[in-house]
Amino acid sequence: MNPILSNPFKAALQRGETQIGLWLSSTTAYMAEIAATSGYDWLLIDGEHAPNTIQDLHHQLQAVAAYPGQPVIRPVDDRRSLIKQVMDIGARTLLIPMVESADQAREIVSATRYPPLGSRGVGAGVARAARWGRVENYMAQANDEFCLLIQVETKTALDNLDAILEVEGIDGVFIGPADLSASLGYPDNAGHPEVQRIIGQSIGRIRAAGKAAGFLAVDPAMAKKALGWGANFVAVGVDTMLYTEALDRRLALFKSLPDGREPGGSY
Repeated sequence: MNPILSNPFKAALQRGETQIGLWLSSTTAYMAEIAATSGYDWLLIDGEHAPNTIQDLHHQLQAVAAYPGQPVIRPVDDRRSLIKQVMDIGARTLLIPMVESADQAREIVSATRYPPLGSRGVGAGVARAARWGRVENYMAQANDEFCLLIQVETKTALDNLDAILEVEGIDGVFIGPADLSASLGYPDNAGHPEVQRIIGQSIGRIRAAGKAAGFLAVDPAMAKKALGWGANFVAVGVDTMLYTEALDRRLALFKSLPDGREPGGSY
């Protein structure tokens, strides 16, 4: 295997190791590189809820490439054309949001694999993924090292979870707590006991199926709870939230916050 194509994040998940991550929503390569020096195992570059263009994603991949933390890109949706672009700029791990059925999951798997295993467009030879043609036999190696994570975050997706977990080519399933709680009838209340019960149960089902289970929790206590339930790739913070909290805490040492909030409160 060419070391350029190796995916340490996927290998760690296959070994059953826990991977602690950080959400990157700032859309800047400079902030991404700062985060990459911190020692997180993986860095989620968010293209769904942060205003990242393909060029922004590319620049952030470049910024973190020199560091051990492994980048994971979340595109805005599961369009085949978008998946092709994100993979061609060098993403080896994708987190695809809003997956609700086994058929949709199979389509996503196909979009990320070269023929004959899938339908990924053949063009990386002129792109960053294959170092502009300098990686020999790129297509023969790329399928094996690619890591596909999908998000289950609606009641419909939960109803179809067992079928989704049977899809070959899915490496991990991420529970999206905010959208899931809203879909279950508890908007802005992912901490509701019923939502918590369902999240814990779902993580157990994912791990029992031999897949990695993921979660995002900005509250350290919730992150530890998810780890206790068996989640093994967990994001424990969001860069923009950590930045605002740090700014407020520093200001509060000298003056009241302008909007009356307590420093370090909920955002």
